[in-house]
Amino acid sequence: MYNNDYFRNNYKLNTSYKFTDNLQVTVSAEYVKSGSDNRRFTSSSDFIWAHRHTDYNKLKDWRSYYAIQRETFRPGDDYPYANWQHEYFSNPFFLQDVYTNANDKDRLLGNIALNYKISEHFSVMLRSGTDFWSDTRRDVTGVEFTKNNVKRFGSYRETVISSQETNSDVILTFDKDLSSSLSLRVQGGAINRVNNFKRNSVLVGELTIDGLYNLGNFASPVVPSSMIRQQVVNSVFGAATIGINNALFIDVTGRNDWSSTLPVQANSFFYPSVAVSAVLTDMFDFNTRILSFAKVRASIAQVGNDADPYMLNQVYRAQGLWAGTTPMYSESNAIANRNLKPEITTGKEVGLDLRFLQGRIGVDLTYYHQSTVNQILAVSISNASGYASQTLNAGQITNQGVEIMLSGTPVALPNGFSWETQLNFARNRNQVVALAEGLDNYILGVQNSLTSEARVGQPYGTLYGRRYQRSPDGQIIYRNGLPQLDEGTHAIGNIQPDWIGGFSNTFRYKRLALSTLIDVKMGGDIFDVGTGLARKTGQLAETAFGREEGLIGQGVMNIGTIENPVFVPNDVIVDATTFWNNQNPRTYHEAGIFDGSFVKLREVALSYTFPKAFLGNRYIQSMRLSVVGRNLAFLHRNHPHIDPEVDMKGGNAQGFASGEMPSTRNIGFNLNVSF
Repeated sequence: MYNNDYFRNNYKLNTSYKFTDNLQVTVSAEYVKSGSDNRRFTSSSDFIWAHRHTDYNKLKDWRSYYAIQRETFRPGDDYPYANWQHEYFSNPFFLQDVYTNANDKDRLLGNIALNYKISEHFSVMLRSGTDFWSDTRRDVTGVEFTKNNVKRFGSYRETVISSQETNSDVILTFDKDLSSSLSLRVQGGAINRVNNFKRNSVLVGELTIDGLYNLGNFASPVVPSSMIRQQVVNSVFGAATIGINNALFIDVTGRNDWSSTLPVQANSFFYPSVAVSAVLTDMFDFNTRILSFAKVRASIAQVGNDADPYMLNQVYRAQGLWAGTTPMYSESNAIANRNLKPEITTGKEVGLDLRFLQGRIGVDLTYYHQSTVNQILAVSISNASGYASQTLNAGQITNQGVEIMLSGTPVALPNGFSWETQLNFARNRNQVVALAEGLDNYILGVQNSLTSEARVGQPYGTLYGRRYQRSPDGQIIYRNGLPQLDEGTHAIGNIQPDWIGGFSNTFRYKRLALSTLIDVKMGGDIFDVGTGLARKTGQLAETAFGREEGLIGQGVMNIGTIENPVFVPNDVIVDATTFWNNQNPRTYHEAGIFDGSFVKLREVALSYTFPKAFLGNRYIQSMRLSVVGRNLAFLHRNHPHIDPEVDMKGGNAQGFASGEMPSTRNIGFNLNVSF
């Protein structure tokens, strides 16, 4: 991408030392340095609205034409760049040159664990780890220019973000074979988790000297903002595993958390689990040459989840200075809830693990059902209340599905060549069972009046908007050559895929290894406003047909009455401009719905493990060099123009796109050294 860069370097160290027969210390550390002079360009409306005759080579070389074009600016205008027109568009290459988004990020992950064997059957582990990162960002938000005799100043924002999560725990373990047929493993411990987040930002709205990006270079008062978030969770837990004849295993766990983000009187929540597994081939001693292993498993478990910080009490937000001297504050537009409860997810699962031909072929089947209650949501309320939303425990969502994994080693030759393969398939179905009392739907995201919703009785992420009128056999109904819309809004898509899968292969020959990974996603809709608008504006190749002679829409028209319709094939010709204007996804929402299916060559890696004789160093135990490529190719996709793996809004508001750039291929090198 033009004037767009990114770098990332990882340095990782793992080491372990046994001080005595009973005491071992393990230390791991990783430092990641990353950054960019400009990470700005991810999407643009220029390629949606610009005219087809636009010469992007000239736009890129705008400096060569600037002096001449500047003489043609209308009186009262003075722009710092050349463009094919300045009223509605900016030069995307100028934006890339000047409106930069730079960042410099440091990340440090560290972990230290002390294991001490108290006796033959008792041991204790003390462990603490942290994940800290700091990111300094500089975003140019404006440059100096004049329009209609009004001078606009340059501007920029500088932001420093830091985040740290520290986990410390102590675990006491008892592990003993009580008899030749009975084993027992018991664990108990405590965990402390501390999260700290800080964000300081300063906006310089007017620069004294344009292009000098320094916080001291301001021509008017700067606008600072700050966010500090802290969270502490303390936990105790216990777990026990009973093994019978090394074939039947019973696991019981229990954990209790105390969270600082929940009300003091209700900040404690407990969640248990029970699991049973049985190795049938050992229990009944029927291991054969064909069936070498068979295991069944079943479990029921709960998992608790607390709230984000500061959702319990009403807070005020700084709004700058009034008249440059008096501080202003406004109340949050969300109503807090001092009676929040933790979210609880209850999961049930059964599974079967089979292996054949001495492990050469494996099959793993899983069925699961999950139900989440007391979901913490910011529910929209009437603006007449003076607020926009209210925080509630407002939902129950169920998920159920199957997962299948097939694995095998089709080839394993004495000369060192082998082929290992694995095929995964997963299908999930969810449903919004209930929301808060009196609430039937919860809006997850909005784009041009189309909404993604959690609606009772429907799958999560159903897209609601305007749809075409259709005949009983599903064809679009036209009138005067133009498609007609149904009244009201309807479910016209859903973000959830029908199924996902993967196909991985690893080929080994002596010290060489070649691995590949194919990702599959079938189904799942996206609302792509960008592609729909680019059809309306005539940017895309499919709009070239019929520009001279007009178009006939594929569908039917009613030559009868509304009460007694008679449908015949549509044969009315309309001019191309009118036809594509009536495919505008801002109004004709269904025109912007696209299938998000894809099959991708996600990764290819080639590695070589060096022989010890080459290393010639007793301190180096192994060394492996790898070349890794990711997102290398589309093997299939149903969307005609963009990578359907998009997420324009993020968070819960998935399934939206507009003007996204092509996804990038990544090729990198990895050197792994063990000492």
